[in-house]
Amino acid sequence: MPATKLDGKALSATIRAEIAAVVATRAATGKRPPGLAAVLVGDNPASHVYVRNKQKACSDVGFVSWLHTLPADTTQAGLLELIEKLNHDPAVHGILVQLPLPKQIDEDAVIRAVSPSKDVDCFHPENVGLLAAGHPRYYPCTPHGVVQLLIRNGITTSGKEVIVVGRSNIVGKPQAMMLMQKPTKANPAGGDATVTVAHTRTRDLAAVCRRAEILIVAAGALHAITPDMVAPGATVIDVGMHSVNGKLAGDVHPGVADVAGAMSPVPGGVGPMTIAMLLVNTLSAAEKIDG
Repeated sequence: MPATKLDGKALSATIRAEIAAVVATRAATGKRPPGLAAVLVGDNPASHVYVRNKQKACSDVGFVSWLHTLPADTTQAGLLELIEKLNHDPAVHGILVQLPLPKQIDEDAVIRAVSPSKDVDCFHPENVGLLAAGHPRYYPCTPHGVVQLLIRNGITTSGKEVIVVGRSNIVGKPQAMMLMQKPTKANPAGGDATVTVAHTRTRDLAAVCRRAEILIVAAGALHAITPDMVAPGATVIDVGMHSVNGKLAGDVHPGVADVAGAMSPVPGGVGPMTIAMLLVNTLSAAEKIDG
């Protein structure tokens, strides 16, 4: 029997409707709408698509959004000057600097320049530290999208063996931190799971993956996970996204759907959930900043 589809597109629509309702209530009490400022440097086609999708999502839920486009030869000083301006703009609650950045710009310096209170991507070291300590200001968007995709489909993580394939600062590391932690009032998305972080250099990766009751794949490699690497009935979350002959494909081979019990599709799985969690963080920032 084919795996149950974990439909991120449908779930994200539900979450967006919930956010829109909160925004409407805030507006009725005279509060300004949440504001998200996106900064795009250069002409990376994929980045343009991502930012456009994020702007549309903002509009759909009643947010205000701004797009600051800068040429590819923008200097680091010029970008930092814009970020400082946005940090001090009271109408801006969240700042999103689309990565990757051109080679002449130090991404780490840019990430550190964004005010932690407006860092709705949860990339700033201060916010990463709060997450690691179990007192998150915000949850990182993609890992939180994965957690919500599991929770809202009735898939529990407590006590489960979870394998995370990937060790990036954006997905793998924070995903593991979230799922291993104890859920508390300050950290409701703690997963209470037993977590192993693996990657493409892991010895006998297939054997490690077969241990997983929940397998989360953010390896950054097309079809890195094949059906023989998955335990029958396991839940598989595919975070990867690659363009193949004009179509999107993931890190997980489509044949895994014949083995897994539940699986997120690409496209329509984690991608829409990432954007939904960006909206959640921007709303949370507005509530923290404006009340």
